Amino acid sequence: MIALMERWGRERRPKVEGFVSGQVYRSEARPGEYVNTVVFTSRETYMKNADDPEQDAWYREMRAVLEADPEWEDGEVVVSM
Repeated sequence: MIALMERWGRERRPKVEGFVSGQVYRSEARPGEYVNTVVFTSRETYMKNADDPEQDAWYREMRAVLEADPEWEDGEVVVSM
């Protein structure tokens, strides 16, 4: 999964309008569990990426290496330091 995320940064990121940043965290309490966060300039650019067939193909490739479907939590950045 880490290699796929790094590849996304090289290959997809330059094509994705509105992408600001992304992070992957590994849980200390559950080392096999990861949390991925992404920030976009707007909900519209986030949804444009989500609806892109290239993004869907990348997601399917990532999903193949996961034990279960990811849990999604959409939200709004209210503080950034």
